[in-house]
Amino acid sequence: MEGLVNLVNGIIWSPALIYLCLGAGLFYSIMTRFVQVRLFGEMVRLLFTGKSSADGISSFQALAVALAGRVGMGNIAGVAAAIGFGGPGAVFWMWVVAFLGASTAYVESTLAQIYKERDVITGEYRGGPAYYFERALGQKWYGILFAIASILACGMFLPGVQANGVLSAFTQLMGEGTTMNVAGLEVGSMRLIGLAIILVVLGIIIFGGIKRIATFTEYAVPFMAVGYIVLALIIMFSNFSLIPDIFGLIISDAFTAQAGFGAAIGWGVKRGIYSNEAGQGTGPHAAAAAEVQHPSQQGLVQAFSVYVDTLLVCSATAFMILSTGMYNIQGTLPEGQFILQNVAATTEINSPAFTQMAMESVYGTTGNVFIAVAVFFFAFTTILAYYYIAEVNVAYLTRFIGRGANKTGLFLVKILIMVMVAYGALNSAGYIWAIGDIGVGLMAWLNIVGILVIFFVARPTLTMLKDYEAQLKAGVTRYTFDPAKFGIKNAPYWEERHLKEQQRIAAQDPLNKEHR
Repeated sequence: MEGLVNLVNGIIWSPALIYLCLGAGLFYSIMTRFVQVRLFGEMVRLLFTGKSSADGISSFQALAVALAGRVGMGNIAGVAAAIGFGGPGAVFWMWVVAFLGASTAYVESTLAQIYKERDVITGEYRGGPAYYFERALGQKWYGILFAIASILACGMFLPGVQANGVLSAFTQLMGEGTTMNVAGLEVGSMRLIGLAIILVVLGIIIFGGIKRIATFTEYAVPFMAVGYIVLALIIMFSNFSLIPDIFGLIISDAFTAQAGFGAAIGWGVKRGIYSNEAGQGTGPHAAAAAEVQHPSQQGLVQAFSVYVDTLLVCSATAFMILSTGMYNIQGTLPEGQFILQNVAATTEINSPAFTQMAMESVYGTTGNVFIAVAVFFFAFTTILAYYYIAEVNVAYLTRFIGRGANKTGLFLVKILIMVMVAYGALNSAGYIWAIGDIGVGLMAWLNIVGILVIFFVARPTLTMLKDYEAQLKAGVTRYTFDPAKFGIKNAPYWEERHLKEQQRIAAQDPLNKEHR
């Protein structure tokens, strides 16, 4: 099974996907005139505007849910793996993916807002790639294909990576405990205890729906992210004299990588996309759930989340690891040999170990404890985000079948994700990461190709950006969006909203000629 997983992973993550991700980000950056730079101030302002409603969540809550998916094991174990297999230069390519990917995140999240709809059963806002592929392209089969791929990826392939990281950090702190045989696997008792705690808390939250998920992530994600970055900054400043050298190492190694130029790009892009999810098609699900006045607003907020994930949290991890020297570099050499070895050869690269060792070298046991706690919150909130993505796509597939099919589908996906959390927690880290990469790659292929086709067919996101910037320049206090004005069809939520806005204006000014 492991050999098959690695084979499929190698096919999906061929150089074609790596350059497709970079090329799409560069393309959208140019077409939007680098919106990720020009409107950076507006991104920050929008974080704290807008309120939740009975049907939708606030922009900040949507950001938190999206960050819950973005800020996870990719930021702690993923960065370590990128350095361990691709050398320090892989960090540079993670930065490149984040900078270019912010424009991709804007495009996919704006599309999710334009083509979102109300759930026919719950009334909640639903949207994402499956919805905009059906409505913008008129290709329902492609929407169904993406929905199935995302349920497989977020319901089966990806939760195990996060769960494995949580339990790896937990057992590095507490020890494995007494070895027990569980379904043919030798598992420590402490790992089982940690797994039981995760499953209980996970069940309580996911059975509460998007409102409960949003409320939990709204507080947990910012708290842990800020705390993690602060401790990382302390380590950086305690090694202040090394910062220029570390920057120099990352930049120089990006093009003459210790592990090979191809390895640096490959691992940097792969782990960058896994971490910030730009182009992967996961962020749009949370973006669609937000209550906003204009589709571009949530697109800009989601673009900012890519910066938070990679340029802040991932960079913090990289500087901790590199400044303390707590890493090895394993290239394509025979197993057991290293290009660079600073720590024990038995240290698992695909785990939080490098980060824990870096933190412990400065803060002692307290640092190890903090990383274990950070890993728990980062990874746990990511599992919640994965569940929500799977839920939205189950709702997409069952929305016209009926309430019974919807309830059954949602119940089954809850059980599925809990089973896969247990499976991932009990299996080896390398194997589970490979499965996770298959899930990321499947979604990325389908989503990036789809949004590029939408761009060449209709260009709705560029139209939205121009419209939003025009209203921003005019200084309006209440933003509006009329899909018919721009020839955009199949946008039921915004069509209904614009009609109500027109009726509100007419009621306030019954003599207005436009509304007689």
